[in-house]
Amino acid sequence: MIVDLIVWLIVGAIAGWLAGLIVKGYGFGLLWNIIIGIVGGIIAGWLLPMIGIFSIGGIAGQIIYSVIGAVILLLIVGLFKR
Repeated sequence: MIVDLIVWLIVGAIAGWLAGLIVKGYGFGLLWNIIIGIVGGIIAGWLLPMIGIFSIGGIAGQIIYSVIGAVILLLIVGLFKR
């Protein structure tokens, strides 16, 4: 249980950080990167299977999936900030 939480936090941090690099100007710091990465993973887990894209296994697959969701989240946030 604790190991799963640590993996979620690490994957969230990496995914949020990478998404911030991809979508320029959206660096929010470590805590927000973790939150954005985790929420991005949830978004990707809901949205991508609906359009026929399924996650590959392992940590790398989770990070890629979460980055895709986090980028989508940051783009949506960027639309509302304008």
